[in-house]
Amino acid sequence: MKGEFYAAVSQLSLERGIPRDMLINSVEEAVKAVYKRSYEPHYEVEVEMDQNTGQALVYRVSRVVESVEDPATEMSITDARKLQRDVRVGDVIRQNINPPSGFGRIAAQMTKQVMLQKIREAEHETVYGEFNGREGELVTGVIQRMEPTLAVVEIGKAEAIMPRSEQVESEAYRHGQRVKVLLQRVQRSPKGPQIIVSRRDKTLLKRLFEIEVPEIYNGTVEIKAIARVAGERSKVAVAARQAGIDPVGSCVGVRGIRVQNVVDEVYGEKVDIIQWSDDAATFIARALSPAQVTSVNLNPAENTATVIVPERQLSLAIGKNGQNARLAANLTGWRIDIRSLESVMRESAPEVAESPTVESGTGVADGGTATLESSAAAQASGTVTSEDAAVHAVDAGSAVADDAQLAAPQSAQG
Repeated sequence: MKGEFYAAVSQLSLERGIPRDMLINSVEEAVKAVYKRSYEPHYEVEVEMDQNTGQALVYRVSRVVESVEDPATEMSITDARKLQRDVRVGDVIRQNINPPSGFGRIAAQMTKQVMLQKIREAEHETVYGEFNGREGELVTGVIQRMEPTLAVVEIGKAEAIMPRSEQVESEAYRHGQRVKVLLQRVQRSPKGPQIIVSRRDKTLLKRLFEIEVPEIYNGTVEIKAIARVAGERSKVAVAARQAGIDPVGSCVGVRGIRVQNVVDEVYGEKVDIIQWSDDAATFIARALSPAQVTSVNLNPAENTATVIVPERQLSLAIGKNGQNARLAANLTGWRIDIRSLESVMRESAPEVAESPTVESGTGVADGGTATLESSAAAQASGTVTSEDAAVHAVDAGSAVADDAQLAAPQSAQG
């Protein structure tokens, strides 16, 4: 009996991932509940599993008192000393009861049901203890099934749910698909612990970079801010915490392998890596990449920034449906107003006619205005996109060369 009992407990412990002592305790609680309900409902009893025989030992528990008021739970000091001489008032006496030779069919069925319920509760407690406190971690799961409002993801021996609000619209999930998800929160519920995971959370992107970029994991490069439109585009601002380290290059990797691995995990979502700057104007200009910025005028009182870009860069700075501008605003924390250089020059033409002449190609540094170089080299030094940093650099260099060739004939004519 002993061998069969402990073999069954060990197998169940291995299958359910529940400690053996917790399973034995669940069996004891089940036997106790059924025994009290069937034989001694008014008495306090305890059950222990005999490790030598594998049988359940039932004890009636009584508290020693001077004067008995409740015979079901109390015993007089006189009767207690007949069982144990050195007993004192306040002690607990345990009497071994000879239970019936066997439970009836109904009692046995009740024991089974209670035991299964206790095992489920122990299993839920094990799962909760495993995942509680791990919010914000990146875990790998397998899609088990898709429902109209959520996806069920298997993580180890636990099941997590990914609500539709945490899914990415452009991603198609299928049964058996392995996905990396962010452990968002763990909470108790009447049906057991509820584990919520996400694919939309921007922290997912941060955890992916920590895996791919050792400099971020060990702290020499820090992710300062992230702005994300899940499934479409993201901007990540990084800064070096140690001299001599290129934060953007560290995230991109040799031939872009590091950032490409991150892009593959988010199924082709575009990722722009931007170098952080303490200067708000410079940071805003970099955040609007790949557009080239002429100047940034800050209004700290209203937390707004007026950005001037060349006419041909206006649509690029705003982005499709304003996406680039919104991401830059979320990344920097500033409200950004983008205007073309030509429209600003037309508005200021009457004022310029009355004011002293200003050299061509130079921005007016008035108050919070910062004039930035419009060369492609200056832009490339602070920002790299996930598409292909080298292609951007070549294209930008060609644009500068074309401008120089156009300027040369004009100089010759003059």
